[in-house]
Amino acid sequence: QVNVVESGGGSVQAGGSLRLSCTASGGTSGIDRMAWFRQPPGQAREFVARVSRSGGITVYADSVKGRFTISRDNGKNTVYLQMNNLKPEDTAVYYCAAARPFTPTEQYRYWGQGIQVTVSS
Repeated sequence: QVNVVESGGGSVQAGGSLRLSCTASGGTSGIDRMAWFRQPPGQAREFVARVSRSGGITVYADSVKGRFTISRDNGKNTVYLQMNNLKPEDTAVYYCAAARPFTPTEQYRYWGQGIQVTVSS
């Protein structure tokens, strides 16, 4: 059973930066792409970014393009989300997700518990 755990959240002022980390453990050879999602207060969960198994392919939501960077260190079984120029609308609970190979792009099998990011104006 794969377990994913997020870290690095917190509070920051608008324009600031944070880096989230997500470490996977247990059966990590069964992980393919990894992604970050977020759920703003009172809203549905939304896609933020994803990275391929090799780390060579990344995809971003339009709302974070040019500000957020997703990366991956397979030696550490960790994926990162560097968030720069944060805005109050980035306030949300951020979730890390991991997918098994050969599954639909939008399907993620393993989810973290979520971590709070708060951006004040």
